[in-house]
Amino acid sequence: MKNPTLRERRGGSMQRRNNTVVPLGMLRRFLGASVFSIVVTSFFFVHVHVSPSPSDHKFNDKILSFRDPQSWTRELVPPHLSKAPLSVPKLKDSRKDSDYEKLWKPPSNHGFIPCTKPTPNYSTPGRSRGYLSVHTNGGLNQMRTGICDMVAIARIINATLVIPELDKKSFWHDTSNFSDIFDEESFISSLANDIKIIKKLPKKLVNATKIVMQFRSWSGMDYYENEIAALWDNFKVIRASKSDSRLANNNLPPEIQKLRCRACYDALRFSPHIEKMGKILVERMRSFGPYIALHLRYEKDMLAFSGCTHELSAVEAKELWIIRQNTTYWKRKYINPIEERSKGFCPLTPKEVGIFLTALGYPSNTPIYIAAGEIYGGESHMTDLQSRYPLLMSKEKLASIEELEPFSSHSSQMAALDYIVSVESDVFVHSYPGNMAKAVEGHRRFLGSGRTISPDRKALVRLFDKLANGSMTEGKTLSNKIIDLHKKRLGFRKRKGPVSGTKGLDRFRSEETFYANPLPGCLCRTESLSMNTSHFSV
Repeated sequence: MKNPTLRERRGGSMQRRNNTVVPLGMLRRFLGASVFSIVVTSFFFVHVHVSPSPSDHKFNDKILSFRDPQSWTRELVPPHLSKAPLSVPKLKDSRKDSDYEKLWKPPSNHGFIPCTKPTPNYSTPGRSRGYLSVHTNGGLNQMRTGICDMVAIARIINATLVIPELDKKSFWHDTSNFSDIFDEESFISSLANDIKIIKKLPKKLVNATKIVMQFRSWSGMDYYENEIAALWDNFKVIRASKSDSRLANNNLPPEIQKLRCRACYDALRFSPHIEKMGKILVERMRSFGPYIALHLRYEKDMLAFSGCTHELSAVEAKELWIIRQNTTYWKRKYINPIEERSKGFCPLTPKEVGIFLTALGYPSNTPIYIAAGEIYGGESHMTDLQSRYPLLMSKEKLASIEELEPFSSHSSQMAALDYIVSVESDVFVHSYPGNMAKAVEGHRRFLGSGRTISPDRKALVRLFDKLANGSMTEGKTLSNKIIDLHKKRLGFRKRKGPVSGTKGLDRFRSEETFYANPLPGCLCRTESLSMNTSHFSV
């Protein structure tokens, strides 16, 4: 092969040099363009990544910032959690160990399921004899159960029910109308085969002579079929001035009991905007894991009404006494707070609830939703509970001011949000068996969902007093005692009847209310399941 000359070698070298220069230039331009693309893409990605929906953005802001650290109601989680978040329990993980069985597992329903459909012999409403107008009384849940009773009463006396008027003059001064809280159209249509419901009285009857009366408390069929139905001979409109506890808990026809449950658990739904916000709150609570809903009945109205002053200052006790004296429709004016507490008639304090939950075994990282209005005394009475359970949540913590604005001026609508979160909780605990506690407990029993714990306040007070005087300390002994006390207060059972020896109205007052436990009445067992659960007495 002929060797290349110098000129040829130089030429070849130059050619190689020229061939080298071209791709290096292209490479520089390519690298520059790539770096620019990466920068632009990264900038775009960061902005896309941190732009969630408006409601989630507000929720996340509240998790990461603590603008008002002095108030437990405005602080989503304690400040140290933003740096090193506590691990929260996961229900699916808890199923693998004894904690799930001990703390979260719902009690057996022994094969009972809802059975509220009418029998084949149940007839559609006949020709109405007149109109039943109703003025409800009390807070949300007192009005709610009263409305359901009025549905049943309208059926018994063959009346057309006018959409009830809500109580706007009681302690809460809520101006909400029926349609602000409840789905009016659903209420009317769902009960169309039971009673006729209209939104307003016909114009021709607005000024007609009507009878206004309080139906007798806890009355049965005879009273309504005879005494009340006889009024149709003289009046076209009967107006019930109160709605609470106007129907007996027991000894009513099965069809009437089923109708009460259809009204309560199907027809009387919350309005769409309340349902939507309630579901958002439930989802946000679930993001922390399985949770307890605690109905902490430690608001000013409850303490003033009950006369309970344990752990309150003299100034606070005096303020509550004045409220009780000035509230004309509260009949009991002079109450011995020490005696009331010893009998178990007082709500547990936030501190006592903390001791109770700790003794039951719930760890400090348990998320707890506080279903309540404004806690009396605020942070001063919440410190101990907050120190035991840092993950104390509430409507105000889980939602932004803007999200709650449509509800915040209406106590019944705010209570409805608490009701939804409580019914959906993994565990429901109350500090006092008031109207909401009973309503939630009954709804959960009807659905067969979750665990519900009803504290034995009378027995607990004795134990708490021993802690206070130093004759007992927190630990295994206290825990075992409290767990033993409540083993039979979690389960599925028949509704309790009157206390032995009581008479008259006291006998009815001592009964467990129908809406706290709709068994018997609205829950049935199939024959196949009944054979396997024959040990359960109903």
